Amino acid sequence: MTSRLVTTGFDTGTGVATLTFNRPGALNAINVPLAEAFLAAVQELAELSGLRCVVLTGEGRAFMAGGDVASMSGSPEQAREVVNALLDALNPAILILRELNAPVIAGVQGFAAGAGLSLALGADLIISDANARFMVAYDGIGTVPDCGGTWFLNRRIGAGRASQLMLLGQTLTAQEALNWGLINQVAAEGEFDETLEALVRKVARGPSQAYAAFRRLSDEAFGATLAGHLEAERQAFLSAVGTSDFQEGVAAFLAKRPAQFRGQ
Repeated sequence: MTSRLVTTGFDTGTGVATLTFNRPGALNAINVPLAEAFLAAVQELAELSGLRCVVLTGEGRAFMAGGDVASMSGSPEQAREVVNALLDALNPAILILRELNAPVIAGVQGFAAGAGLSLALGADLIISDANARFMVAYDGIGTVPDCGGTWFLNRRIGAGRASQLMLLGQTLTAQEALNWGLINQVAAEGEFDETLEALVRKVARGPSQAYAAFRRLSDEAFGATLAGHLEAERQAFLSAVGTSDFQEGVAAFLAKRPAQFRGQ
C-alpha cells in the first residue's frame, strides 16, 4: 500500500489507516499524478477489512499547499484539461472518504491552502500543530474553491466567515482557525505527533459505524425537511440497533463500565 506520491499504512491491530501526501519538495501541491495516486490509495482503503479510522497527513513542511498552479498555465484549453484531470481523480476520492464506515481525521502541519484546505475540511476532525496556517487561496488565482471547499466551509463556519476568507484573502493561524470552528484541536508546540496519536487512538476505539452514520445524517441535514430528516435519523438508529457495537454500548451503560467497541 505504498506509492511514490502517496504513502499508506494500515495497523491491523488498531484498524487505523494512515494516508500521507508525499511530494514535500513542492509542499505537497497536488498535480495530476498525485491526485491519481490519492484516488488509488482511497480505493484501497475502502476495501480494507477492519478499518476503524483514517488519518490524512502531509510529508514535510505542509499538509498541502493547494493545487500545482504551474501545471495550469498556458491557454485556457490547457488549464481546463488539467483541472478536469485533477477533479476526475479528486472528486471520486472525496466521495469515497465521505462514505467510509470509519471516521477520517486530518492532521495538519504547516500550510493547508486551496485544495489542501478543502481536503482537510472533508475530514470529520481536524487537528493542527501550533504553527499551521489555513487559507482559501483560490481568490489569488481568480477562481473558486473546488474539492468541496464551498460545501464544507459553509457547514463548518457559516456563509459569512466563508465569504470573509474568500473575499479578503485572509490567512488564519491555528488558534484563529480553532476560534472560528474551522478546526477541532491545536496541539501544543512540539507535541503534534503525540496529540494526534492520542486523538486517533480514542476515535478508533469508538463505534465507527455509528460515527459514519452520524456523518451521513449531518451531510444530508442541510438539504432535508425536518420531517424527512427525522425519519432518516429513525432509520439510521434502527440500523445501528443491529450492530454488536450497539449491544455492547447498552450492556456497558447498564453495567456502568466503559464500552469496548469493535466497529461491528
